This record gives sequence, structure tokens and C-alpha cells, in this order.
Amino acid sequence: MSSFYEELEKRGEELGMAREEMALYAAKRQGEFTVEDYRRLPDEVRAELIDGELIYMEAPGYKHQELIMELSVELVNYIRANKGSCRVVQSPLDVQLDCDDRTMVQPDLIVICDEKKIVRKGIYGAPDLCIEILSPSTRKKDCTLKVQKYMNAGVREYWIVDPDKKAVITYRFEGEDIPGISMYTFQDKVPVGIFEGSLEIDFQEILGRLRFC
Repeated sequence: MSSFYEELEKRGEELGMAREEMALYAAKRQGEFTVEDYRRLPDEVRAELIDGELIYMEAPGYKHQELIMELSVELVNYIRANKGSCRVVQSPLDVQLDCDDRTMVQPDLIVICDEKKIVRKGIYGAPDLCIEILSPSTRKKDCTLKVQKYMNAGVREYWIVDPDKKAVITYRFEGEDIPGISMYTFQDKVPVGIFEGSLEIDFQEILGRLRFC
């Protein structure tokens, strides 16, 4: 059994799931799940659906959430100061990345500039910028699988923020056959590519404000 099945079985009864309901998931193999299956999950079970596979997500820690908040503030302040129309949204928010019924992700932080992609249940299509804050349970997925998924879906820029190594990796997919990759530390100012570098996020300044650094 995969970690998703194990978690669902372990927590199913305490979340009030009927055995019949749990059996619906057990009857399918990884790779066969759909957005409809994903939407049936209890709210307390955090998961992503990627190419028909349900992937369990653990609750994030304090440092993870504080970093998201700091980055959100930097992005929102810039957009408002420049009277921009882009929106900044934190997880949990469903993003139907490929506009199909086999993938639903929840990036830690997104910037979405095309309002036509904003729907009642979340985002339908690729955000302009996706940011993931690494944790032990998401490191492999965020650093490998999601790079390819975001690039193929049409995300313009993707950041991986590693609070343990105090590092930032940025991928620029827009207009490139091969993604442009840049690496930074928490001592650097990181340019936001979708704004043509007119916004630089000062990670050293953010680091000084973090409770657990």
C-alpha cells in the first residue's frame, strides 16, 4: 500500500468515513484516480492528484507557513504599489493545472495574472508563478515531478525555497526550450522573472524576521 492508502486507512474512521467510502479508493490503483475522486476526500485529508495518482500531504510546520506569509507580503505590496492586476494566493487552493481530470495540485503560493483562470473552486489552468517551500515529505515531489509538470502546463516561473539549506532555485520556463535555472542563497536578492526583475525579494531581510531560522 502506498502512503496515501495507509494514511486514508489509518485516519478514515476517525474522520467519519464509511467503510464503503474507503473501499471506493482501495478499489482503484494509483494512476486511475480522477478529480472526482479527489473532490470526494474529506477536508481533513490533504492530498494532491498528479497524473491520476493521489499523494498524501502532511500538515506544514510553523517555519514553512511563516515563509509563505513573508513572500506573500512582498509580492502583494509590489503589485499594489504598481497598480497591477495579478493576484497572490496561498495554499490550500485547488489548481487544475492541466485542465483535465487527472491532475489537481496545491502549490504553496501562486501568482495568477489571467483572471479568466480564476473559477469558483480555485484555478483552472497554469498560474504565472508557483512557489513551493520544501519540507521533508515534499522534497522529492517538488524538486523533480513538479518541475516537469509546471513546465509542461505552461507555468511561466517556478521557485523552490529550501528553508533547511537556506537556498532558492528558480526556473524560468517562458520562451525557453530549455528552462533557465538560477540558484540563490538566503543572503541574496532574488529577482521575480514574471515582473522582468523589477521586483527583487531580499531573502536576507526576510531571514532576519523569521522566528525559526
